[in-house]
Amino acid sequence: MLEAAGHAVTDDTPDVELCDLAQPLPRESEAAVVALAASVPAGAAPAGLLPPDASAAQLDAALRAVAAGLLVRAAGMPETRGFAPIEDAPLLTPREREILGLIGEGLSNKAMARRLGISVHTIKFHVEALFAKLDATSRAEAVTKGLRGGIIEL
Repeated sequence: MLEAAGHAVTDDTPDVELCDLAQPLPRESEAAVVALAASVPAGAAPAGLLPPDASAAQLDAALRAVAAGLLVRAAGMPETRGFAPIEDAPLLTPREREILGLIGEGLSNKAMARRLGISVHTIKFHVEALFAKLDATSRAEAVTKGLRGGIIEL
């Protein structure tokens, strides 16, 4: 079924591994894992999580998405790290998220402007918008709220 969808089953180092969580997650491989399970054991954090009765189309889509670097979880599956709901998270633009991540890296306005190829004035505008949306009064508070709300990861 997987080979018919264009996936290769191999003994070589795969891009993505498909496993049943009735068995422990593979530890020796650095490949991303798509797991088939009704629940997730403590400490398991697969990149993809599907029910054991997932269809061929779901398996194909999940394997391709995880290979592209996305996290996948079928509707109705239990929450896992990376999939927890963000409660009352402010709606930030992609650029604001990027700026917040750079603030978290400790970059100054001038360094952010250089890295992004925009003016310091534009950076200041985005930082002010972030502070307003996050109800933050400092860079540290903005980053803390971004991390706690799941808006950014460092």
